Amino acid sequence: MKTLAVDFLLKESPNAIAIVDTKLNYIGYSNEWLEKFNLGDSDCVNKYVFDNIIETPDLFKNAVENGVNGKEHVNNGQKFILPDGSPQWLKWKITPSKLQNQGFDGAIVFLEDITAQQKEIELLHKAEKVARIGCWELDLINNTVHWTKTTKEIHQVSQDFVPNLEGGINFYKEGVHREKISYLVSCAIAEKKPFDTELIIITAKGNEVWVRAKGEVEVLNGKAVRLVGTFQDIDERKRIELAHQEISERLKITTQTAQIGTWNYDLLDNNLEWDDEMYRIFNVDESQFSGSFTSWSSTIHKDDLDRVLKATNDAINGVKDFDEEYRITNLDGTIKHIKGISKTIKDREGKSFKMTGANWDITELRSTKLELAKNTKLFSKTFEHSAIGMALVNPDLKWLKVNKSLTDSLGYSEEELMQMNSLDITHPDDIDASHIYKNEITSKNNERSQFQKRFFHKNGNVVHAIIGATPVKDQGGNISHFIIQFLDITERIESQKKLEALVDVTKSQNESLTNFAHIVSHNLRSHSTNMGMLTKFLNEENVDGELKNIHEMIISASQSLSETIAHLNDVVQVKTGALEKLQSVSVLTTMEQITKSINGLLEEQNAQLHIDIPKSHFVNAVPAYLESIFLNILTNALKYSSKKRTPIIKIKSNIEKSHIVITFSDNGQGINMKRHGDKIFGMYKTFHKHKDAKGIGLFITKNQIESMSGKISVKSEVDKGTTMFIKLKQG
Repeated sequence: MKTLAVDFLLKESPNAIAIVDTKLNYIGYSNEWLEKFNLGDSDCVNKYVFDNIIETPDLFKNAVENGVNGKEHVNNGQKFILPDGSPQWLKWKITPSKLQNQGFDGAIVFLEDITAQQKEIELLHKAEKVARIGCWELDLINNTVHWTKTTKEIHQVSQDFVPNLEGGINFYKEGVHREKISYLVSCAIAEKKPFDTELIIITAKGNEVWVRAKGEVEVLNGKAVRLVGTFQDIDERKRIELAHQEISERLKITTQTAQIGTWNYDLLDNNLEWDDEMYRIFNVDESQFSGSFTSWSSTIHKDDLDRVLKATNDAINGVKDFDEEYRITNLDGTIKHIKGISKTIKDREGKSFKMTGANWDITELRSTKLELAKNTKLFSKTFEHSAIGMALVNPDLKWLKVNKSLTDSLGYSEEELMQMNSLDITHPDDIDASHIYKNEITSKNNERSQFQKRFFHKNGNVVHAIIGATPVKDQGGNISHFIIQFLDITERIESQKKLEALVDVTKSQNESLTNFAHIVSHNLRSHSTNMGMLTKFLNEENVDGELKNIHEMIISASQSLSETIAHLNDVVQVKTGALEKLQSVSVLTTMEQITKSINGLLEEQNAQLHIDIPKSHFVNAVPAYLESIFLNILTNALKYSSKKRTPIIKIKSNIEKSHIVITFSDNGQGINMKRHGDKIFGMYKTFHKHKDAKGIGLFITKNQIESMSGKISVKSEVDKGTTMFIKLKQG
């Protein structure tokens, strides 16, 4: 009978209870256990407990195993994650049993699912943490203070911190804040008044934090025994609120300073409210203002009235907000331009019941805009039709706008230039200077700067220009762009170069004339003296044989005189008008013509001629001069060849920037450069004993080359050969 009673009490127990033997098999269990923790088997007696129970943590299983071995275990709440990912909290008590005490060997297991309660507690803690709300308690009987975890976190103290009343109050910022909390706590204790205030505390780490402190009094027998309340961190919200207040005050000051009028219009009562600035803008006496819609609409200029009324109606009906410029006519007949904006406020049903907006006088702004538009139009016309190039470039020197004169000068279309930076077509030697000029304008706040630079035309030619740059600044004082004036001076530069070339030619001619004068003075005097002596001999001599000899000598002297005069004439002809006769001449074609003309000489000396001249090489030259130069150098190479070896002459050409360099190399007798280096191109200077050497060929060759703005140089070594270098402009 006793056993039946125990079984009945176990089955009907409101708690989840199970009794297991030492092998962890069920002896008995309550209906609550079967309902909450069994996997579905209605009869579990003598079955292994962990085959029929829901998922449980390992800690519980170990506790049950230890329980049947005599070890009691209590757990007031254990959280674990189920296989489906959801959390569960279980609470249990394991009580061992011995046969002599309970009538069986094993353990009694009390198990409770506290998931619902724990979730509420956890959510409460999370809400407290998220909202940064802590709690506090002041026990007036025991004079103790208790802070929750969040309250301590807000004060930035450790969790083992023990507060007291005086210390808690001293956390409040000294002055108004500390005085106020002291007063509120005193009133709460003395007068049983609750409080709710927002003040600043100085945390343990020295940070200022806005907090909201609320307190209520618990009274026993008419006496305050305890204060309890909440403590919330409102620092972020409070600072935003204060910032909003500050902005609102600034906005109020701004609207007054900017002379912006504000208004409210009650659509239901047809009541229009203006601030003081509105009365000033509309030049209306407040005492004469009826506050109706017509008080405003009657001031609108007749030509703008229909448009403004329609815009107002659209705003009321929610089509779009009011945003218009219109004119008003004051009582004195003056006209003002007004800018008006508004927002329409609707009720929950979407019906408009109020409009609020602002107006400001833009008469002066409108006049300024008209003047600006006029000036902009004038600038645009000047920009487009200017005889010189004009452009707008940004601070990075990228083209923003260009006119036709500039595109004509550079050869690029406007679309092509818009894709470029101005440095993309700047001559490499002028890029650094461009940066320097830009920095000078930017750093020194120069109003205008002017400098000269070179650009590349689309066809590859160099364009010379004088650049004028004027910086334009935005409202912040920063340079937004530059106005560029582009004066193309390419023709002037080319003319200057030609003039300089002519000056060089003139200088050279003067030197030649000086040389010519010396030659005339020396050579003709010699010929004259010689002719005079022969004439004297002729007059004094009577012997026929001697007369014939003197006669032959006179003929020879006459021929020498003629030859000297002819040479001098050649020199004068070379220096006169060569630049005007320049044309593009093929180097290879000219060389082939010359080699044909001396083919007999080449064969006579078994000379080897090696020519390496590309067909594409052309020079700016006088064709006759070029032929004369090639002929003279080639014949000299043959004339002064070495008797020890077969003459070998190598001729080649290569490009050096804008010039062609033609090189003649031979293996002839060579010249002693130390002795004769400064005399090679002198007139009547010879360096070898040769019956045909007169010292005039290289002199004329040098003059011919220089008359075509070219240069000639020589390298030579005795008994090894000579190399001539001729440098002429590329044709």
